[in-house]
Amino acid sequence: MNAQDAIFPFTALLMLGLIWIRTRIQYSRGAEGPLRLQRAGQIYFGSAVVLLAVGWFVAPALGQTFWPVPGVTPTLMRVVWCLATYYIFIVVHRVMKTRGTGVFRQEGASLSPR
Repeated sequence: MNAQDAIFPFTALLMLGLIWIRTRIQYSRGAEGPLRLQRAGQIYFGSAVVLLAVGWFVAPALGQTFWPVPGVTPTLMRVVWCLATYYIFIVVHRVMKTRGTGVFRQEGASLSPR
């Protein structure tokens, strides 16, 4: 793995951390007690990991297809993929909340998210 390729795992880990923190903050406002990850939350974060991993293989090919400029490197397209994943999961979380599916649940609280 060269230095350029090492940027992707760092960026993917950063985006996964940002997805975790942003989602957790949504549930911790006014919460009294620990929050527990729900089954839907496990699927939510598992999907984020899978989508980021798929980006390693898919992003360079998509970049060449839609942006065939010589200066566009596979690393750049992978980083753009990571950013897109972050924004996609903002929308996914909002859809989950509108349907009443919680990612986290406060211990002793009802299943509905705040």
